[in-house]
Amino acid sequence: MQFTLEFVLFVIFGLGAIATAVLMITRKNPIMSAIFLVVNFFTVAVIYLLLKAQFIAIIQVLVYMGAIMVLFLFVIMLLNLQDEKKLSEQFTYKKITAVLLSILLAMLLGTTFWFGFSGKYLRLADTAEKLGTAESLGKLLFTVYSFPVIAAGMLLLAGIVGAVVLAKKKFD
Repeated sequence: MQFTLEFVLFVIFGLGAIATAVLMITRKNPIMSAIFLVVNFFTVAVIYLLLKAQFIAIIQVLVYMGAIMVLFLFVIMLLNLQDEKKLSEQFTYKKITAVLLSILLAMLLGTTFWFGFSGKYLRLADTAEKLGTAESLGKLLFTVYSFPVIAAGMLLLAGIVGAVVLAKKKFD
């Protein structure tokens, strides 16, 4: 195993993604969970960049960090959380047991991956670097997968029209 800068950054951002995901789901305060979710999206985007999937990394930042997080923040604002006492953290035996079982599961998964994949994938294929670029994805979407893209667009359009019609009936 070679310790290149790319490998070290991958490990650092991978551990950061795991840590922020755990912190996101264990916080009672929804604002802190949303902040950890933004950091998680950022670390995952960097991992995509390290894997040479530039298009997916840009979509991760634009769609998830931009649109989805704005939606989450609007939902948090609509919840109108008044009682701050309910948001305080308290450690119970159930939480400690859950953390210990999670650590045990992570160790089990780690050993499974270590012994399952050790020595199998030492080298990438020659065409692996071009798979995640915007050029290769664009060619595939507009040639091979043009019908599914158009069908997905029509389904999204029908969903938007249906939501507007239902919202209009509600306010009339």
